[in-house]
This record gives sequence, C-alpha cells and structure tokens, in this order.
Amino acid sequence: MDLGIKGRKAIVCASSRGLGRACALALAEAGVDIVINGRDEAQLAKTESDARAFGVNVSVVMADVSTPEGQQALFAACPEPDILVNNNGGPPFKDFREIDREAMLAGVTMNMVTPMELIRACVDGMGERGFGRIVNITSSSVVSPIAGLDLSSGARAGLTSFLAGVSRTVAPTGVTINQIMPGAFDTDRLRGGFQFASKRTGKSPEELAEARAKSIPAQRFGQPEEFGAACAFLCSAHAGYITGQNLLIDGGAVNKAF
Repeated sequence: MDLGIKGRKAIVCASSRGLGRACALALAEAGVDIVINGRDEAQLAKTESDARAFGVNVSVVMADVSTPEGQQALFAACPEPDILVNNNGGPPFKDFREIDREAMLAGVTMNMVTPMELIRACVDGMGERGFGRIVNITSSSVVSPIAGLDLSSGARAGLTSFLAGVSRTVAPTGVTINQIMPGAFDTDRLRGGFQFASKRTGKSPEELAEARAKSIPAQRFGQPEEFGAACAFLCSAHAGYITGQNLLIDGGAVNKAF
C-alpha cells in the first residue's frame, strides 16, 4: 500500500534501536525523510545506513531527547516536521517503595513531560500546514499495570489522559495524535528484563523467555517490524480519521473486550 507520505519529514525519537528504530525504518521505506535520535553512536550509524538504503534523507541527532538542548537539536535538524514519533527509555524495574522523589521526577520527565514538550513545539506548525501525525509509543502497562514498572506505567498513563483532550482540539487542523501500546516485543529491553529476572529467580533467561512467550495467546513475542508497520500506517495519509486512540499491540496478552 502506498501510504501517501512520500517526501514528508519526520522526527523519530530514541530511534537507534528497538521499536523506535523499527518506526524510523518503516517511515523511510514509505519515502519519508527522517531525523533519527539516540545516544549510542554505533547504533545510530547502523540505523542511519539502513534507512539511507531506501533513498531518503536521514539526519542524525545524538542527544538526550529529555533535555532542552536535545530537543533544540531535533528541531534544528527538522524545523517543520510533518510527523513526530515520541519514544523514550523508561525507568527500570524497581519496587515502588525504593523510588525516591528524584527518581519519580526523572521518570515523569522522560515519559510524560518530554513528549508533551515536543508536541507543543511542533503541533501548531503542523496545523498551519494542514497535515500532522503524532504517534506516542507508550506501553501495554498503561491498561494492564506491571508491578515494578509503576513509575513508567503511571507517567505514560498520565500522558495518555493529557493527550486525550489535546488530540481533539487539534483534529480540525488536520493533525492526529495517537498512542501505540506495545506488549512484549523482541527487543534489547525485553531481553534485558529476562537477564535481570534471571538473577532474582535462578532461572535462565531462556527459560524465562520461553515461559513468557507461552503466556501470550499468540505464543510468541512481537517483531519490531510489525510495530513499525503499524506506526507508519498511523502516520499515513489514510489515517486522518483516527485520532485520540490507543492501539494495543500485544498478541492478545491483555484480556479485555474494550
């Protein structure tokens, strides 16, 4: 399917690896010029090379997207984005009793305040030009909380509620705002979680991964490419009537009807 966004410009945050990288590559395949971002120079270089293979322009911004300097660098590389994909790392697994005030503020900054700031910086320009697609990568834990990820879940749930109203105010300008809530995707973050759990349980990471996969109705982990394709569609010319929505992609793991 031609997504109708060839020649558009996108900023994809935290896109050197994992789900952010998958979104960047899917947009590049659709003909979108992209700005990729991360803090790992080697990973950024690989993603840049892979994206350029689609014949699009690729700019690289090595920075922490949660800092004012990082955000300024993104918009310096792409002053008038048509597409913004918000993504950022989340707080690590930790019992809520061990989270102090400083960690709380850092988690909320990463997973709620940062995407709000980036949206505020570009949404009016998108509206003036009559086209905008904003996709926020959150988590299935927004609707099915995971003990130990309470700070991440809470911050992303706050972002979701905040944008539920915002998305409807900008809809008349041709700008859509949606969230994708990933479940278990085969990424470095997921595998790192199994390594962490292995130290606590004494079970091997392979055992833990197999048990987790079997607990999912689809009987497997999602592939990042599947996620990237969904993101690209929400950014497409065909998705202009989809806004204020939360797309759960988890292989059926969250057992709910609505």
